[in-house]
Amino acid sequence: MSRTDKWAPLRAEYAALAGDLAALDDAQWAKQSLCGEWTVEEVTAHLTAACSLSLARWLGSMIGARFDADEHNRRRLAEFRGTTPTATLTRFRTAGAQAKGPSGHVDAWLGEVVVHGQDIRRPLGLGRTPDGAVVERVARFYASRNFAVPTKTAAAGLRLKATDGPFAVGDGPLATGTTLALTMAMAGRATYCDDLTGPGAEILRSRIT
Repeated sequence: MSRTDKWAPLRAEYAALAGDLAALDDAQWAKQSLCGEWTVEEVTAHLTAACSLSLARWLGSMIGARFDADEHNRRRLAEFRGTTPTATLTRFRTAGAQAKGPSGHVDAWLGEVVVHGQDIRRPLGLGRTPDGAVVERVARFYASRNFAVPTKTAAAGLRLKATDGPFAVGDGPLATGTTLALTMAMAGRATYCDDLTGPGAEILRSRIT
């Protein structure tokens, strides 16, 4: 598989999110996302940084932040945010057209845009969901490995089963829901636990809140 093919799903998700962002007004850009205290515009700038840094630049930034991931993210967000929401979107769209991750962990960087895309879409009431095959890839990656967040730890000892596709992992108390809801819950977004059913759903909620 060529490098272009390898990153094509990531670029497609960036393009789709850019399309959703194109019609936002100033109030929507300033709305709080599901990602901590970050606004929609700040999450957008963070995603621009995530797909723009080479491995060398990412490592240099982490070293400069003394391996404090939060500080690294704050600095890069400030770097890639524009002077206006329109400028932030332009940077996002330009970077997204060439998107790739600092490392070769494609599913991890797909997770970045899937999760942060929903961090934006859900508070704004935007109905689009990411490509189903992409979400399933991210769900399986999250259930198998702790990467940026402890997703595998959150899912440990639970049976997670999708209602809209083949995703099913683990043994233990059952939590069912869409693949996207299960993915977002593993990523620590407790509001998505409202979309899950079964005894495992409340266990998962307790682990991420």
